[in-house]
Amino acid sequence: EVQLVESGGGLVQAGGSLRLSCAASGFAFDDYTIAWFRRRPGKEREGVSCFTNVDDRSLYADSVKDRFTISSDNAKNTIFLQMNSLKPEDTAVYYCALHWADYCRGSDLAWSAPYYYWGQGIQVTVSS
Repeated sequence: EVQLVESGGGLVQAGGSLRLSCAASGFAFDDYTIAWFRRRPGKEREGVSCFTNVDDRSLYADSVKDRFTISSDNAKNTIFLQMNSLKPEDTAVYYCALHWADYCRGSDLAWSAPYYYWGQGIQVTVSS
């Protein structure tokens, strides 16, 4: 059974940093994409960043580019999202998602693709 478990969320002041982790277990896909999504209060879910092991390619939403960095620890099957220079508008529930294909090819595909596996979500709150 595939499981995704997020951790690392919490409360931080504007300008601060947090690192989210997504520990994946129970899968053995040759090619995959892991993505971070978020749902801000009163907003639709939106894509934040994705990573594919096909060629270690990553992608970022414009709203987080140059502030967030996605990385992987292949030995631990864990994906990280380093979030720096956080803003109050980054407040959201963050989810990681996994699929057995390379979806990390352009934002149109990456954010709308039907990811099959999802984590439970973790709250990030940025105070002003």
